[in-house]
Amino acid sequence: MRAIAMGVHVLDVLARPVEVIPEGQGGELVEQIRAAPAGSAGGTAVTLAKLGAEVKSAGAIGEDPLGGLLVELLEDRGVDTSLLVRRADVQTSASVLPIRPNGDRPAFHVIGANSTYGPDDVPWAELAAATHLHLGGPEFMGGEEAAKILSRAREEGVVTSADVLADGEPGLLEWIAPALGHLDYLLPNEDQVLGFTGEAEIEDGCRALIERGVGGVAATCGAEGAVVVTADDVERVPAFEVEVVDTSGCGDAFSAGFLRGLSLGRGLREAATLGCAAAAQVASGLGSDHGDFDLAAADAFAEKTPTVSG
Repeated sequence: MRAIAMGVHVLDVLARPVEVIPEGQGGELVEQIRAAPAGSAGGTAVTLAKLGAEVKSAGAIGEDPLGGLLVELLEDRGVDTSLLVRRADVQTSASVLPIRPNGDRPAFHVIGANSTYGPDDVPWAELAAATHLHLGGPEFMGGEEAAKILSRAREEGVVTSADVLADGEPGLLEWIAPALGHLDYLLPNEDQVLGFTGEAEIEDGCRALIERGVGGVAATCGAEGAVVVTADDVERVPAFEVEVVDTSGCGDAFSAGFLRGLSLGRGLREAATLGCAAAAQVASGLGSDHGDFDLAAADAFAEKTPTVSG
């Protein structure tokens, strides 16, 4: 698997546990503060690398210390950062995440350089040599621009996928609609699917997205696991029982596991199980890069760990 994770790259700064934001200039002691590579492209790249894929990050970051740290963290985790472009006039995208004791993650976010990346920045020769393109946050460039990239990738025989970062709204779906017909897989969460389509049930929402041209939808459903819908199949896969510390990057980890499983010739259910296993291990610590696991360890985790449904 030679994957390019293109689009949204973010430096997260996380603190836990945070029960309250102090008033005025007050302060609170916490157990952990750390920085992590994140974003719907960056976080997916990290987990793909852990699972044995050859991964290159493509996107825009600033010529600032935040960008330098993000590059360092990605490279430490086995991601090739040579396709990232540096911008002098805009900062690296970053988030500050006060993680609540239950793992919830309110966010303070700067979009930064992520809004500047588009087809003119794409390394077309590298894309043609890839087997997979995962486009994180197509809404940042819009559906028409994303379609230019995805259609070119498909012409080269590249498997295409995308994950939307913004909340699910019908208007946003129309904004990215030109890209949908060029996607082999869309990897949203349940709230996004229902928000995009107006459907009340996740399977109906996934089918509505397939009717818009997507080849298949693999949607995460929080503690209920994931559902994968294609024109011919529906697979529901339960989540694994873990003590949740931080849900940052769980969706990106699922995306990586699902795509890696498919690249290995696994069926939809088995690929989604690998995705849920990767997400569970990320959820058990702080940051989207948590967990020192590889493919064998993820498979072993899935084999021995009880699921939420038993």
